[in-house]
Amino acid sequence: MDEALLGALLASTLRVSTPLILCALAGLLSERAGVIDIGLEGKMLLSAFAAGAAGVYFDSTLIALALALCVTVALCWLHGLACVSYHGDQVVSGVAVNIIASGMTAVLAIAWFAQGGQTPPVGAGVRLHPVFPGVAEWFTDMPAAAGALVEGLLGHNALVYLALALVPAVWWLMYRTRFGLRLRAVGENPQMVDAAGVSVIRLRYAALTLNGLLCGLAGSYLVLAQNAAFVPNMSAGRGFMALAAMIFGKWHPLGACWACLLFGFLDALAIRLQGVSLPGIGEVPVQAVQALPYLLTVILLAGFFGRSVAPQALGKPYLKER
Repeated sequence: MDEALLGALLASTLRVSTPLILCALAGLLSERAGVIDIGLEGKMLLSAFAAGAAGVYFDSTLIALALALCVTVALCWLHGLACVSYHGDQVVSGVAVNIIASGMTAVLAIAWFAQGGQTPPVGAGVRLHPVFPGVAEWFTDMPAAAGALVEGLLGHNALVYLALALVPAVWWLMYRTRFGLRLRAVGENPQMVDAAGVSVIRLRYAALTLNGLLCGLAGSYLVLAQNAAFVPNMSAGRGFMALAAMIFGKWHPLGACWACLLFGFLDALAIRLQGVSLPGIGEVPVQAVQALPYLLTVILLAGFFGRSVAPQALGKPYLKER
């Protein structure tokens, strides 16, 4: 494979995988605590809009990130209020979050900016820039393959590296801390956790809060790093892909990360294949190439959902015995 193509494919894979990794880790924390989160897509979309709108109005990266995080945490608490405090159906509540986000972003964008549901582009000072600018110039004396590989790994912004660092961090939190032990226990046997004197509701709200923070980062990335502005439905099913990656990874941070990287690679490959003629096939239709990551999502959900063992209390509201 051409060295430049290899480096570009690696770089594109990491860029595309970043929001998926953040969203998959968010869903993992929520579902390990026993709360189904179908609303990943909606939270990512609304946080992207919040980051775009705040970036335009305040011209500040920190304010854009903070507002996006606040919005998604509020959505998570709303989800918790419906299904943790009042024992509502968790799937219905998650679908409601998606519908609220889709409608609210369109209405607010039209009302505030009057650009057909889009926001104006955020300023260059608001966008996230590579941590190591001009990295290609550092490796001019290296072999072409090694230089392309290093450039593909080092030419990214801080959120890409944060997403990769959060994978072992979440693993450590889940499997090496008392909080993680309790969080996993509340998703398996909440009665036992309650009998030990630990609040089930508090633990589930804590998991949902962490979920909101990670979803906020994922949505912010779409505007501050990938695109320059918010556009309607720009999450484009990434929340559902992250949900599939989490299930494919068997509710484990490392497994979910590898699945997200696989989806990111296929998405990056789909971009590279557009307009390319394959021997014996001819030019691959653009629609078929673009559908490839989503087709894999359906196949993985159909093939692995039954084999993956979900937390025992997932989707079951906890009713404390009196």
